[in-house]
Amino acid sequence: MTWQTLRGWSARRWLTAVVAAVGTLLLLGLPSDLVPNPVFGRQIEAPGWALPVLVVTSVLSGLLLATYVREPARDGRAAIEAGDPLADRQGRRGAVGGLLGFFAVGCPVCNKLVVLALGYTGALRWFEPIQPYLAVGAIALLAWALRARLRGEVACAVPTNPSVSV
Repeated sequence: MTWQTLRGWSARRWLTAVVAAVGTLLLLGLPSDLVPNPVFGRQIEAPGWALPVLVVTSVLSGLLLATYVREPARDGRAAIEAGDPLADRQGRRGAVGGLLGFFAVGCPVCNKLVVLALGYTGALRWFEPIQPYLAVGAIALLAWALRARLRGEVACAVPTNPSVSV
């Protein structure tokens, strides 16, 4: 069902998804130095799984953000509105997933919050080993939120015209 929903997206939604995915890639990749740049650097080399996690997180984030773009109503129905509590809960899942993705791909000793909380040695001893689990959690939360948003577009459609009955 979710693939059918994606195939029905307008060019406007796909453009939003691409722009949001590239923005997420830059927002997470530049400070973590997975996207090479002259401003940021890493003290510890990135693990081999970090770049694929960054790409998957960016794609899922882009797709999730695009679900919030309103589509023109089809057959008198519209998707879940942004003020809906269900949409807000899915948005929180996506936000937490993005934050976990940031912590997962970042350098453990370059992250000021981690070093402040655990110290340099603690960041290496305690935080670095859990980063792969943070990556899995980030991807799972983003995928869960995206799936719920896509399913909601079809399963929970509500009439936009009061004269149309459900």
